[in-house]
Amino acid sequence: MSNAELKIDKINDLINFADKQRWELGDNFHDLIVESIFTDANKIAGKVISSSKDPDQKSWETTLDRIVTSRIFGFPIMFILLAVVFWITIEGANVPSEMLASFFLDKLHPILKNLSASIGIPSFIDGLFIDGAYLAMAWVVSVMLPPMAIFFPLFTLLEDFGYLPRVAFNMDRLFQKAGAHGKQALTMSMGFGCNAAGVIATRVIDSPRERLIAIITNNFSLCNGRWPTQILIASIFIGSLVPSYLAGIVSAGAVVFVALLGIFLSLVSSWTLSKTVLKGEASAFSLELPPYRPPRILRTLYTSLIDRTIFVLWRAIVFAVPAGMVIWLVSNVQIYNLSLAQYFIDFFDPYALFIGLNGIIFLAYVIAIPANEIVIPTILMLTVTTLGISGIGGGAGVMFELDSVKETGDILIAGGWTTLTGINLMLFSLLHNPCSTTIYTIYKETGSIKWTIFSTLLPIIMGLAVCFLVAQFWFIFS
Repeated sequence: MSNAELKIDKINDLINFADKQRWELGDNFHDLIVESIFTDANKIAGKVISSSKDPDQKSWETTLDRIVTSRIFGFPIMFILLAVVFWITIEGANVPSEMLASFFLDKLHPILKNLSASIGIPSFIDGLFIDGAYLAMAWVVSVMLPPMAIFFPLFTLLEDFGYLPRVAFNMDRLFQKAGAHGKQALTMSMGFGCNAAGVIATRVIDSPRERLIAIITNNFSLCNGRWPTQILIASIFIGSLVPSYLAGIVSAGAVVFVALLGIFLSLVSSWTLSKTVLKGEASAFSLELPPYRPPRILRTLYTSLIDRTIFVLWRAIVFAVPAGMVIWLVSNVQIYNLSLAQYFIDFFDPYALFIGLNGIIFLAYVIAIPANEIVIPTILMLTVTTLGISGIGGGAGVMFELDSVKETGDILIAGGWTTLTGINLMLFSLLHNPCSTTIYTIYKETGSIKWTIFSTLLPIIMGLAVCFLVAQFWFIFS
């Protein structure tokens, strides 16, 4: 046997011995080391550092941590806080949404139309820019601004107080059991704000395998652009199933359920990937919980309203304006007396209805690939323009006199929507392709066309499958 072969045998023996010792140490070896380090550091700090901090305050923080991170109370507290945030958002957004819709659609839109007619602007240009671009922008502002202006400050308050790291701490054990990295709980939380930001946040995960799992599954976190869709549809179709005094609570519960379903599917997908195409052992990590801080109201308002609400709203408007023009064009450009939109809708309607959706929803999600924020305005405009619902629109691309959530529901119901359609839209809003910004970010972070396509198609396939199953159960038992 040559020297090279002897060296290889020795290396293999060493690797096998190390692997055997590793498994004999147990799964919690890393945790035990970290725990002993922090225990010794705490003893040393207690001997050499004197603190002016009030012992009662420290005891209060310790007691609160034991409650919010406990195995018994941790998750129920998280569910309750989410439900309260959504309930406040749903109840508080109705009036300002009505006011904005009334201003932009009932008052300003007729003024713009009259001005256009008075100066002789051609009907094609008038329709493209006023009935297309302007109405899309108006709908984005009316539908999205009020819920975002309420939801983001509340969410930021929880973040500033120090509660969100406790949520990540609670989720850590679940992600490890799913074969993923504990830090995926942090990147998932980031995805609730923006999936593109959540994908970038996966850089904190050192393992390439676990980082890729976190990137692929981040789309299961409901981002900024999908919260308004969830809240509006839940208010219309879920809240209407119960008495009015329970509508807000039930609607909030439905939104919480969808958000939790996204977390569950993220765990299931992570486990499946870690056992199949991305096999490997989960890494452990240490998470030091920050101290609780009293929320700074002015800073919170600035961060939530300027950095988040206005930023997301502006991004939605930037994408909504050209999308509105596309909607108007596909609704008005006709071939053999049928619009392009109608051809698309007629072709896909039978397949979409089979899974509890409709062709308009399919077309809306194609148009809304640049941004999830414009899904609802796109659906509303396509419903009015392609179906010619009387009393709401004044022709293809024109939509006005819509000043409440109820009237929004009236449009959808007049377009053939049922409770099943609303439920499946909420599910499909959770499970569909990432927006174009997130898709591009996935490509930049992975450098792989294969994994970018996989990350894009996986949620679509899951969304169609889930909607199909829900629809079949609905048809059987309804």
